[in-house]
Amino acid sequence: MIEETTISKAIIESYLHELLDAIENDVIIAGAGPSGLCAGYYLAQNNVKTVLFERALKPGGGMPGGGIMFNKIVVQDQGKNILDEFGIRSTEYRTGYYVADSLEATACLTDKALKAGLKIFNLISVEDVMVRKGSVNGVVINWTSVEMAHLHIDPITCESKIVIDATGHPSEICHIVEKKSGGKLLTSSGTVEGEKSMWAEVAEKQTIENTREVYPHLYVCGMAANAVFGGPRMGPIFGGMLLSGKKVAELVMKRV
Repeated sequence: MIEETTISKAIIESYLHELLDAIENDVIIAGAGPSGLCAGYYLAQNNVKTVLFERALKPGGGMPGGGIMFNKIVVQDQGKNILDEFGIRSTEYRTGYYVADSLEATACLTDKALKAGLKIFNLISVEDVMVRKGSVNGVVINWTSVEMAHLHIDPITCESKIVIDATGHPSEICHIVEKKSGGKLLTSSGTVEGEKSMWAEVAEKQTIENTREVYPHLYVCGMAANAVFGGPRMGPIFGGMLLSGKKVAELVMKRV
């Protein structure tokens, strides 16, 4: 016999238990693209209490779509080891260029991150940040559906020692700090520089270089790093994104 009320109670009670546990954290990541998932995996694997908020229905960011909706991605030599670590199969197209299925890559990143202990909440948007005494100390969240419907529904807060902006091209957390909190970012202008036109070779290198602290207790990784520091976009090559996620995790682990 199946009781619908039991099903409903199981969903509500288990979810609320996890949401309550997510109010206080070591690290909060905004964005479940490849760099955010990668960062969350390495942090959780090292017993850092980490929560990731993703506004979309499904994780993966731009990875599932591959290039022009061909569900293939390319990774260069430097990122191949991460593919192997996550169990993502790849084939060598030419020397130094490896092709992987974008859906398998997304699934493997998500699976490994969850099993390492990362808690992912989808359909939740980060709409503001908590800034205390000149540093970011958490985020303000609301349901994505509230945002989409333009409803006036007050949000709730989640605290953390570190926040990572992995929101991709929009670099949303950094924009919030700059515009709403009057924060001066650690860029040449003190503001979000904005991404430049596509140049994969330069972008892959700069994605990793630009992965760092951009405001006290606020780090940036992945495409958001290039958007904040003025680097070019890279298109459907993902080695830099994966390496950026790993780098930001290593930087953050020195602080928590």
